[in-house]
Amino acid sequence: MRRRDFIKGVVGSAAATWPFSVCAQQPPMPVVGFINLASAQNYKRQVAAFLKGLNETGYFEGQNVAIEYRWADGRIDRLPALAADLVQRQVAVIAATTTQAALAAKAATTTIPIVFEGGTDPIRVGLVGRLDRPGGNITGVTQLNVEAAPKRLQLLHELVPSAKVIALLVNPADHNAEMTDMQTAARNLGVELRIINAGAERDFDAAFANLAQLQAGGLVISSSAFFVAHQEQLAALAFRHAVPAVFENRQFVAAGGLMSYGGSLADSYRLTGVYTGRILKGEKAGDLPVQQGVKVELYINLKSAKALGITVPNAIEGRADELIE
Repeated sequence: MRRRDFIKGVVGSAAATWPFSVCAQQPPMPVVGFINLASAQNYKRQVAAFLKGLNETGYFEGQNVAIEYRWADGRIDRLPALAADLVQRQVAVIAATTTQAALAAKAATTTIPIVFEGGTDPIRVGLVGRLDRPGGNITGVTQLNVEAAPKRLQLLHELVPSAKVIALLVNPADHNAEMTDMQTAARNLGVELRIINAGAERDFDAAFANLAQLQAGGLVISSSAFFVAHQEQLAALAFRHAVPAVFENRQFVAAGGLMSYGGSLADSYRLTGVYTGRILKGEKAGDLPVQQGVKVELYINLKSAKALGITVPNAIEGRADELIE
């Protein structure tokens, strides 16, 4: 037997015994980049909802899709580098949750598909030019938080009807699209709305100390990813200063804040997961219309209400999605 035929026969016999997985290599699973302004410990419910949306399209983390998480821990200045890192890793899709994260992702790439999630008008902030067919490499989901802002003021007024002055905490770096509607709502309710600015964490103590000088009987915290990232700290300050405060989501209330009213984060994050899965299957981001979550949720902390001497009317209790005690 010639040496070449002998070697060929040995290799062929060995190959016949190799595991099938070695003979037919599976293609590498796609990688999704998930970027958020806040911190992981505060977003467990939202991440679970995002994964649920992915599951609905047939993708399961660790089985047929991998996820690279990037958390800015409340520091907006970290977002550009985090987005650039995901681009460098050539992820298949970027799920940019929170408006600031979406803006950072958009600035980082014009080719990798982006699915954003946020509570502000995506046209106003420059994420897309139109909602029905956004074009380019981006689409996403918006919450009803800006639209719900006047309702937050109304609910707070129902809980503290004696308050003649109510403060509105805003981040001056935001577009504050809800400001006009809030001022109109305040006039209709016969209360004076006073604006307090806080653009950095160091501003919080002064902002809350200013409430007493303004004789504010309540506080509405405006929709802002920056405030979401620090909502537990804001809830603690509201409790310490004994001020009835309302924000946009449940975590604020669970941390001791009085009340929250806003778009369902679980709903919008699930929809973000669905869009991410559809893009992984081959659909183009620019062809998918921007969606708006339709669910709103009301949460009330009865323990905080009692500490503030507030009796929650039965009508409001009956409308609440959850009463936290």
